Amino acid sequence: MPHLKIRGIEKNLIVENSKEIIDGLTEIIGCDRTWFTIEHQNTEYIFDGKIVDGYTFVEVYWFARDKKIKKDTADFLTKLIKRINNNKDCCIIFFTLTGDNYCDNGEFF
Repeated sequence: MPHLKIRGIEKNLIVENSKEIIDGLTEIIGCDRTWFTIEHQNTEYIFDGKIVDGYTFVEVYWFARDKKIKKDTADFLTKLIKRINNNKDCCIIFFTLTGDNYCDNGEFF
């Protein structure tokens, strides 16, 4: 934990930069790198009857962090994603999880 779900970007770009993503977030968040998961989601954006280019979205699922860590995480991910994705628009969405709704191998946090 944290879990990242990324869409609107080619999978190979995420794979090639996954170490940099986790290294940077480990430093910002201060947790063990083995706690992270990154998931790529294939997505097609549709508008007016056509497949179109769309935003890159990064969903961050995590337990609550303070405002500075959240801002630093958003800034880091936005800068990195825009750099590797030819400066396309990027949106970071945070989902705060609670221990009573997060069960890992039968154990709640």
